[in-house]
Amino acid sequence: MKLNALIVEDEYLAREELTYLIEKHSIINIVAAFDDGLDAFKFLQSNKVDIVFLDINIPSIDGMLLARNIAQFLHKPQIVFTTAYKEYAVDAFELEAVDYLLKPLNEQRVMGLLTKLHTRAQDKEPQQPPTNIRSQTINLMHNNRIHVTAISDICCAIAHEKVTHVYTSEGCFIAPVTISELMLRLPASDFFRCHRSYCININDVKEIIPWVNSTYMIKLADVEQHIPVSRSNLKAFRVLMQL
Repeated sequence: MKLNALIVEDEYLAREELTYLIEKHSIINIVAAFDDGLDAFKFLQSNKVDIVFLDINIPSIDGMLLARNIAQFLHKPQIVFTTAYKEYAVDAFELEAVDYLLKPLNEQRVMGLLTKLHTRAQDKEPQQPPTNIRSQTINLMHNNRIHVTAISDICCAIAHEKVTHVYTSEGCFIAPVTISELMLRLPASDFFRCHRSYCININDVKEIIPWVNSTYMIKLADVEQHIPVSRSNLKAFRVLMQL
């Protein structure tokens, strides 16, 4: 069984050494490598891997915080910590890490780990998540922290270049995806793309205000600004809101 892996390591030489050892002693496919925790998190939101080789002291989001958020994923890759710090070992195994490799890496130690990863993959029966179950939470960013947010708490989302500003009653957060990508995560029964740059939670609509060109502005319960309805989405909005 071929395994796909991600390396998250901010030291170039350590990243190159780990890549060399994995390629020398296994058939694990390294699909990507990052030197920044936030970049790795963005990648994992839209790409599935089987293993994450994860340093702890990395920029933007440290390895322990990244691992805690990976644990929330529906598809949970195995975590292998690679670090120079001994003191995080207990926390690592509480997160059910497969192993905790100390730098400088020992080749024999890495070989043993790679054998264990392949054995676990062979022993593990394939599990397909039920197709009718949708994740009820989404990871959003604020002040370099990841907030696990209930999808039902989202009031609206506003496109902002390559990211999306997501509003809840707690304030504004960042989803590191485009608004089109975000819409794929939101249930169509509750969220409506009222404009190319806006989507709303229809359960939070407080007022519908007639506007120019027979369109509307929407006032939501927990968001101060008004949200426009574009002319191209006007008919669908009227049907949805029974206007």
